[in-house]
Amino acid sequence: MLKAVQSKPYLFWAIIGAAVYIPFLSSTHLFDWDEVNFAESAREMIVTGDFLSVQINFQPFWEKPPLFLWLQALSFMAFDSFSGQSDISMEFAARFPNAIIGILTLWTLYAIGKKQWSANFGNLWAFSYLVAITPHVYASSGIIDPLFNLLIFLGVYFFSEFFQDDSRFRNVIFAGIAIGLALLTKGPAALLLWALTLLVVGILYRSRVTGRLFTGAIVAGLLSVLFFVAWYGLIAYKFGWQIIEDFFTYQVRLMTTGDAGHGQPFYYHFVVLLIGCFPVSIWAGARLFRPKKEEHDFSNWMKVLFWVVLILFSIVKTKIVHYSSMCWIPLTYFSAVVLQEWQCGEFRFNWKYVTGIGFVGLILATVLTAVPLIGQNVGIIAPYIKDVFVQGNLQAPVYWAGWEFLIGVAFALAVIYFLFTKRLHTLFAATLIAIMAYMAIVVPKIEGYTQATVIDFYIAKVGQKVYIEPVGFKSYAQLLYFQKPAGSPAGDVLLEAKKLDRPAYFIMKADAEDKFKYHPNLIFQKEENGFLFYKHR
Repeated sequence: MLKAVQSKPYLFWAIIGAAVYIPFLSSTHLFDWDEVNFAESAREMIVTGDFLSVQINFQPFWEKPPLFLWLQALSFMAFDSFSGQSDISMEFAARFPNAIIGILTLWTLYAIGKKQWSANFGNLWAFSYLVAITPHVYASSGIIDPLFNLLIFLGVYFFSEFFQDDSRFRNVIFAGIAIGLALLTKGPAALLLWALTLLVVGILYRSRVTGRLFTGAIVAGLLSVLFFVAWYGLIAYKFGWQIIEDFFTYQVRLMTTGDAGHGQPFYYHFVVLLIGCFPVSIWAGARLFRPKKEEHDFSNWMKVLFWVVLILFSIVKTKIVHYSSMCWIPLTYFSAVVLQEWQCGEFRFNWKYVTGIGFVGLILATVLTAVPLIGQNVGIIAPYIKDVFVQGNLQAPVYWAGWEFLIGVAFALAVIYFLFTKRLHTLFAATLIAIMAYMAIVVPKIEGYTQATVIDFYIAKVGQKVYIEPVGFKSYAQLLYFQKPAGSPAGDVLLEAKKLDRPAYFIMKADAEDKFKYHPNLIFQKEENGFLFYKHR
């Protein structure tokens, strides 16, 4: 294997990335909201033939730009996902772009690590990214952020190259293009993170800042904005300028309020990165909190990028796991720095690091063990849960073989083995295997409790001349899994209508308000696993 890494590193990382990211892409339905939301917008592009606009429920959707959705639409078309005759599932097609982006990220980290340090460092960086938990999970998802993160990182990297040698003005162009594509992926946060990183580096190295560097930053920034303005200008021309105002109002709301119930404490992302990027977060995080004087300029760029992202998203009110995901790349960079020092005998895993790995690792092992045990004993636990919707969810007929908890037990044993032997390779392998086993075996069962009931209902109705709408809760699943056709009446219109041209079904949660449960136009059909099913009179 070592010879393969040395002789054909890109082929090696492509094979390893594909083996890790691709196998379980279709193990679960897409999760409501985000995964379903993006996949549905891509589907509506195909249905309407309008690839310029982003829509949801065939209405303009101004929260996200289109780049990642274009990739999903291409994947859907390549795999013929909605024909009913494809052997490739819709879930696989929706998540496939991120698996490819994951492989491209491994290639990028290897290539830049090799250029900045050595081939060995590039391999350590790519490997650190591969074994960290949340980067792995998101590379097997249908979420925008892996592409967004890669593009921002490239924008920072190319400008750092220009900072080192301002005669290479092409790096300014590359940086502008990368940030412009990031803007087309998720919006203004890309330019903000990039600009703040440049600003902080400029302050730290103010003696080296020249007029040419300042000009380069302006040119790259303006070039990136062109991408954003060009697309939003076309959208505004098509739908009116109100959509621009709505977009920026939404961005401000995310920054200043705990949107969608995601208001978390200041330290939220610190904990997310510590646990989510285990095991590399322990030694890499220690380097970032107790820095060693860096001789390498690129290390300082990575340090600044990490802290800019972490502090910014700790300050903003809306906090979701993937908001700090840009930290994954600099965090795994410092993991590679420490691992390289360890190989050279310049670093040792003293009792502090070993204790940190043991503490976090055993917490993770406890969670991995407890979830299957809870699933196997829902009858004992359900009476202590007050939420009637969750109580109903736990009644879902999910089959547990009874041995699933052993994934967590085996992981705990691997952590304990590391505590006594300090064999990192065993810890890395155990983490990777545990993640993949959990995604293949346990996560589908969790999904069986949370959303499989309604999604199976939607799938059973595909192609039938009926209407389906959720009532009293927000969901996109009915749009994608029922493959709702364009031109269908809105849910509130259907609910209040006295006469309809086809049957209409309404889904509520068990804790829905009485005004919905006892609506005069609805007839109760059944209750199943926390969901209430009604039919229009």
